[in-house]
Amino acid sequence: MTELSSLSGRIHVLDPRLANQIAAGEVVERPSSVTKELIENAIDAGSQRIEVEIEQGGARLIKVRDDGIGIGEQDLPLALARHATSKISSLEDLEGVSSLGFRGEALASISSVSRLELVSNADEDPRQGWRVVAEGRGMEARVTPAPHPRGTSVSVRDLFFNTPARRKFLRTEKTEFAHVEEAFRRQALSRYDIAWVLRHNQKVVHQLPPGNTPTARERRIASLLGKNFIEHARYIEREAGGLRLSGWVGLPTHSRSQADQQYFFVNGRVVRDRLVAHAVRQAYRDVLYNGRHPVFVLYLELDPDVVDVNVHPTKHEVRFRDGRMVHDFLYSSLHHCLAASKPTEEEPAASDTQANEVVEPTVSAEVEQPEPRWQQQGMPLSEGSDRHPGAERVRRFMQGYQALHPDHEETLLTPQPSPPGQRLAANEVREAPLAMPAHDATAAPPLGFALGQLHGVYILAQNAQGLVLVDMHAAHERIVYERMKNQLAAAKGIDTQPLLVPVSLAASRSEVATAESERDAIAQLGVELDVAGPETLLVRQLPALLAQADPEALVREMLEELARFGRTHQVEARIHELLSTMACHGSVRANRRLTLDEMNALLRDMERTERSDQCNHGRPTWTQMSMKALDRLFLRGQ
Repeated sequence: MTELSSLSGRIHVLDPRLANQIAAGEVVERPSSVTKELIENAIDAGSQRIEVEIEQGGARLIKVRDDGIGIGEQDLPLALARHATSKISSLEDLEGVSSLGFRGEALASISSVSRLELVSNADEDPRQGWRVVAEGRGMEARVTPAPHPRGTSVSVRDLFFNTPARRKFLRTEKTEFAHVEEAFRRQALSRYDIAWVLRHNQKVVHQLPPGNTPTARERRIASLLGKNFIEHARYIEREAGGLRLSGWVGLPTHSRSQADQQYFFVNGRVVRDRLVAHAVRQAYRDVLYNGRHPVFVLYLELDPDVVDVNVHPTKHEVRFRDGRMVHDFLYSSLHHCLAASKPTEEEPAASDTQANEVVEPTVSAEVEQPEPRWQQQGMPLSEGSDRHPGAERVRRFMQGYQALHPDHEETLLTPQPSPPGQRLAANEVREAPLAMPAHDATAAPPLGFALGQLHGVYILAQNAQGLVLVDMHAAHERIVYERMKNQLAAAKGIDTQPLLVPVSLAASRSEVATAESERDAIAQLGVELDVAGPETLLVRQLPALLAQADPEALVREMLEELARFGRTHQVEARIHELLSTMACHGSVRANRRLTLDEMNALLRDMERTERSDQCNHGRPTWTQMSMKALDRLFLRGQ
């Protein structure tokens, strides 16, 4: 044996009790982590009902009872042994593991820092149960008979009773139970087919029946996250390349000040992964208000062989074999879903959505699409129509999105209307205001018909549901911005501008390696980056729109994203920021008087524009007040 100079002298094998307590530091952080581990074992046992009972936030008691397959008498002594498991037996099993638990450390670690009792029965006869007890000692487990229905009950009492240094770090009962409830919430969202019960100090906090129908799932989400979540969420379901994504995505207008309603599951396992977080953040980048966090409950399903769940003892992190493909799939799916977040003639409920894929809307010139009834009845169109005498004025009002350079911002400005009081030309006809059809509400477009303006800031419109209020500057800003982005994307490539003097960057070896391996991807973004030495990079060219940007900051952020996620959105984000500023300056301003035709043209363009629910800064562009809400406001019918 090799001798080393150390505080302990010679190398020796750790005492089993001490080894378990060290392992407990990895998987047993607080009562919520104990709850999570016990619930995962219950799920793996094939349970149909799981009951969780908590006392004093979990410091005094954590009890999880299930009706799963149970543990036989002969296996019960091994249940509390370290590295003992029934879920894998070979390396091949580990590479494709589908169970939530598989390390065989949880119960051993928990029993080393608590008074643990496990009672189980693998027989249908409730008299055939067995009990095993451990009290933080490294003694051999002793099995005794104990009647118990088929399934398992695990009671963890006096957590950290023998490690006072760790017990004193527990927070208040309220705080600890909040963490326990969050752990329960995550697991309850992972399996809708299981009935769940959570009690705290003998009071029922959650009682969730099983159910796999869309309505039952929405009802459970509403119970756990609040009705507002479902009311402001859009259902998504998409499948491609062996990946399947489903769940609920919160609308950008229903964001939160903290990331406390973000749930992502990979093959039923709740994870907190940086690659996933980055893909979600990029998808929301263009529609979320600064400093706000999106809400979502999303489920990713893929072959277990292409994802490694054995990355961290807590199993919260995963590693994908092809991280770039997963990132692109998540980003594109959410991006298209949020792009479709705009008023439509009929907005289906999440429970009624059966589409298997989110498809980006396309327009074909070869196929003549039937026109909505509100267009057939003479409503003026914003572009490409001469059905109405005011069409030319509408076209003039909405034109001018061709210029993309700041030097030509004036071409983005909307033509000013005639000054108030100016007489009409002799041959000019003023159209009569268009009103809502009196008896056929289905003839109304989603945002209705304009009634007028309020203080030159808001458009008031009437649709089939009631009153619509539109922030005209915010709405027009989004319309201009999206058109500028579409024109840029339709161009043959990004206009570039060589730097008069190349910018030299001191780079790490890993940054230089990324620059070499991702040379083609960087060039496609309009950036010319040369390797001038083992720790030096030269920036020779940037996109023309970013000629005034800081080359060093831009390149470093690009390389960091490419190294971590295999893709970078930094150039696109910087260009979009510039386009957003240009769109803001080129949009109709507040206190601008509009005609009814112009207002209606703006409403129609909102209905056609992606992400039109929010302006470029993430603020809402319109809101709806139903007739029922207005009746309540004025106490009608009461």
